[in-house]
Amino acid sequence: MIDVLAVASEYYPLVKTGGLADVTGALPAALKPHGIATRTLLPGYPKVMQHLVTPAILHDFADLFGGPARLLASGDLIVLDAPHLYGRDGNPYLGPDGRDWPDNWRRFAALGLAAGELGCGGVGDYKPRIVHAHDWQAALAPVYLRFWQGPAKSVLTIHNLAFQGQFPSKIFAELRLPPSAFAIDGVEYYGAVGFLKGGLASADAITTVSPTYAAEIATPQQGMGLDGMIRARRSAVTGIVNGIDTDIWNPATDMALTERYTARRLELRQANKHAVEQRFGLDRDDGPLFCVISRLTWQKGMDILADTLDSLVAHGARLALLGSGEAWLEQAFAAAAQRHRGRIGVIAAYDESLSHLVQGGSDAILIPSRFEPCGLTQLYGLRYGCVPVVAQTGGLADTIIDANDAAISAGVASGLHFAPADAGALENAISRAVALYREPKLWTQMQRMGMKMDVSWQKSAARYAALYRRLIG
Repeated sequence: MIDVLAVASEYYPLVKTGGLADVTGALPAALKPHGIATRTLLPGYPKVMQHLVTPAILHDFADLFGGPARLLASGDLIVLDAPHLYGRDGNPYLGPDGRDWPDNWRRFAALGLAAGELGCGGVGDYKPRIVHAHDWQAALAPVYLRFWQGPAKSVLTIHNLAFQGQFPSKIFAELRLPPSAFAIDGVEYYGAVGFLKGGLASADAITTVSPTYAAEIATPQQGMGLDGMIRARRSAVTGIVNGIDTDIWNPATDMALTERYTARRLELRQANKHAVEQRFGLDRDDGPLFCVISRLTWQKGMDILADTLDSLVAHGARLALLGSGEAWLEQAFAAAAQRHRGRIGVIAAYDESLSHLVQGGSDAILIPSRFEPCGLTQLYGLRYGCVPVVAQTGGLADTIIDANDAAISAGVASGLHFAPADAGALENAISRAVALYREPKLWTQMQRMGMKMDVSWQKSAARYAALYRRLIG
């Protein structure tokens, strides 16, 4: 077995704000059949600490960025117990005022430093051969390994390049890195400290969460200022599409559904549709029910969707929207729900259980993202026979087969693409979806095609395992 230390700021089911937690929670089990033993290093948030059962103390830090800390081991988890950094309820990144915690640089530098200690073999008998860091919060782990000359190889996965962890240069003096690390091939980024930039410069291998996104971030349009670094390290970059936990997301066994079903018994979905209609205050009719399950942000194209709602209703469709985010978008959708009572229903919240029901009862899911590294909701849609209507970008383009004439004739269409990501193209896609829905045989064919697609971690886990083996020779 190859010992791998995963390093992440989220982990389902203990702490989750988005798809990162789903990935870090599911990938370790998928890697096990490939000879990979994964332990995951997490910050000691209150909910994580409550989960630990008789943890063992692996290591003590007398002073870790302002206070004592410990590394605790419990099962496959290693937790950085540092109450001065993580002993805060609520969102792992934001304070009660909705703003980033001002000491986030300390909180996640500490996570990277602890991973560096483990990767350098300085913590008891545990000596991982690979340290796999996820996103900017863990991105200093490859930096510490490089500049401390640790024996472990490092992998950095970019889940979303838009979030980079940039901080003033004055913090560098406290990071416990040599002066040479504050350089263009280190953490220095336009005179500041860039956590993700440093990780990209230092990691032995870089992965993104879809092949198309790997190509997109090498361009000025989607490189978020780091496209030059991505191009310089092109040989180290691999796109590996995410999977989902098909045990958790299984319509045949999902207890969050009103009625469970399979691809052969799609008629049973109707009970879930009625439950969604009731929960969202929607009229019951024979038109298609679209859904949205998303953070309400510009990246997710929610302003584009808001501009198309009148058109959606005019096509005889309805919408169930589950999600929260930017206040002005929440207000726009609330106003649309008032304007179209019974046709648009909005629940401005995050609700994991309800998201399962919405996927299990809606006819199609709308995902109009301006950019989407991978996306998981379209994979859940495929699994549940909820046909994805997606912007043609990133992982959305990689995982959905557009219902063009050739794909329909071949029986392989699983959803609809649209481009560019604007209101006109989305309205056109909605019109196409409504027309296809009016042809029950074609719609059922698309549902069944999606449900039989392999959206598990099996193939992607094999690719990660192969990458690890290449790194250690």
